[in-house]
Amino acid sequence: MKLLQFGLVLGMAFPVPAQALFDDDSPLQIELTGPVGTLVKHKETRSERPFRMKVGEQELDLHIRARGNSRMRICDFPPLKFNFNRTDSGGTVFGELDSLKLVTQCKKGERYERDVLEEYAAYRIFGLLSPVSFRVRLVQLTFNDTDKRLDKSFREGYAFFIEPLERMAARVHGQLSDRPGVALDSLDEKQAALVYVFQYLIANTDWSLVAAKNDDSCCHNIELIEIDSRLYPVPYDFDLAGLVNARYARPEPSLGIQKVRLRLYRGFCMNPDVLREAIAEIASKEKEVLGVIDGLPLLNEKEKARQVDYLAKFFTMSGDEDELLRSFEKKCHP
Repeated sequence: MKLLQFGLVLGMAFPVPAQALFDDDSPLQIELTGPVGTLVKHKETRSERPFRMKVGEQELDLHIRARGNSRMRICDFPPLKFNFNRTDSGGTVFGELDSLKLVTQCKKGERYERDVLEEYAAYRIFGLLSPVSFRVRLVQLTFNDTDKRLDKSFREGYAFFIEPLERMAARVHGQLSDRPGVALDSLDEKQAALVYVFQYLIANTDWSLVAAKNDDSCCHNIELIEIDSRLYPVPYDFDLAGLVNARYARPEPSLGIQKVRLRLYRGFCMNPDVLREAIAEIASKEKEVLGVIDGLPLLNEKEKARQVDYLAKFFTMSGDEDELLRSFEKKCHP
């Protein structure tokens, strides 16, 4: 199935309640009551804790646990995983879902809450470029800690849900790939080129199409979805991107850059005509991409302008495709 055909079938794969969660861009108001203080204090155990969730006039029971790898170590408040009972969640926006990942505020302070919104923006931007992408839903979260021990900095704030991997794959009529490596000629060229240029746009170097260290399957911060015998790379996890510029973000020393805000092309060498098409496709979405930033809550006008200017530098460079391609060719992986 061709990429352009996906838009015709996006709403047909699942019942309306589960689909509706990611069909709406407005922040979802959620109130959670449970032992969040204990969950955070003992996050390393990843033990599930019972919670009561209120969404509008609806309430349901669920279990929540800490999740994550690097953020589990770095963050004072870890990312979360929500596990649902379908009997309880039926008829809500969570209907037909077994579980959901939630990205949360890592540490105290408004700067870290803005990080959440800027990472959410990165997901939204790639979603503008390809339907083979993770959809996200912004959440305004309130915790009622029954342990009475949660720091007030974490009691209210923004977070976002990420579309489950299996549902994303099914939505685009694909299936998950667990290959330990990826042959470049098995990749869908257009999707791969979009990923390479998108990662350059947001200055994300924390990804690879090679198996992660101590991992048996490809890749690092990239999922592979197989559609009609072609592999579509799908990026995720953007907290170390320059667009987010988290205080704990540092480039990998071997890359030779000192700051995550510095752009570095990390894609593979490929057909320059396909790469040129990807640059042109992303450039054609400039207004929509910058609109994602402009629509973010919490950020003031100065902060939005700073991020818009940062992204606009790429669009200025894209005006000279030949020069941008030459810079990519110098850095591409053979």
